[in-house]
Amino acid sequence: MAGVDRLDAIRKPSLDPLCRLLSSELERVNQLIVQRMQSPVALIPQLAGHIVAGGGKRLRPMLTLGCARLCGYRGGRHIALAAAVEFIHTATLLHDDVVDASDLRRGRDTANAVWGNKPPILVGDFLFSRSFELMVADGSLRILEILSHASSVIAEGEVLQLMTANDTRTSEAAYLAVIQAKTAELFAAASRIGRNLGIAFQLVDDMLDFSAHATELGKSIGNDFRDGKVTLPVLVAFARGDKGERAFWRRTIEEQDQRAGDLQRAIELLERHGALAETLSRARSYAATAIDGLSIFRDGIERRALIDAAGFATERGF
Repeated sequence: MAGVDRLDAIRKPSLDPLCRLLSSELERVNQLIVQRMQSPVALIPQLAGHIVAGGGKRLRPMLTLGCARLCGYRGGRHIALAAAVEFIHTATLLHDDVVDASDLRRGRDTANAVWGNKPPILVGDFLFSRSFELMVADGSLRILEILSHASSVIAEGEVLQLMTANDTRTSEAAYLAVIQAKTAELFAAASRIGRNLGIAFQLVDDMLDFSAHATELGKSIGNDFRDGKVTLPVLVAFARGDKGERAFWRRTIEEQDQRAGDLQRAIELLERHGALAETLSRARSYAATAIDGLSIFRDGIERRALIDAAGFATERGF
């Protein structure tokens, strides 16, 4: 696409245009989220509120809201469906942090760091149930099919990631299968352009784990490395490395024998072989494909805001 459809190389892409466009609708979504988090079991709203209030970008529900406007929808069903998407996302975050034994998310203590492992798992299940209540209330079997399928695929992706962890023999195809399932599937359920955008988003996440300052990313860097996750930067560096470098990756990733200075050496190897630049390049390619998917719509404030959001996914520092 020409002109407006290309990412502006001078102005850094931002979510701000989409946030401004959807401000009133986002407020309705947030009000519904707070309302549906309520429970007579006091720990549920307390714990759920901890992560919902943690400064998330609300990118997935914004895709639902923005694409509804792009397609000319002027009803009210998209509010509850955007909330359902966010509940699914929040539930997966609660579960992921337990699985990954994460202590920080967006610069705040994770729920499991505050309450231990059991409550976040159970409250995550509660939020999944709330999302299904919203789907059923909408009354569309097609929507129920899309979102329920996404929920099962996300769970499959998380299990698949466990199976590929600590294995430097993992192929890029297997890695992409993981991120398509665990991240891109919910993006795709939120909007049709979301699958490629979700892949781009996760690729950047995997790159930032080795390249961002903790204050920018909102969590400690190197978590994936310490957990032995085989992400694209590692796969690229492993493939391009010599025998000694591959032995380093096997020791640190497969054997989980990590010593002082290993993270810094890992970052140096990634930079030496252009693994971070390669990962960002791939992310930008997927984002460009997502942007191309908007070409069938006429130019307007909605399309431009969504294009900016796609650019933000790859140019963000957090």
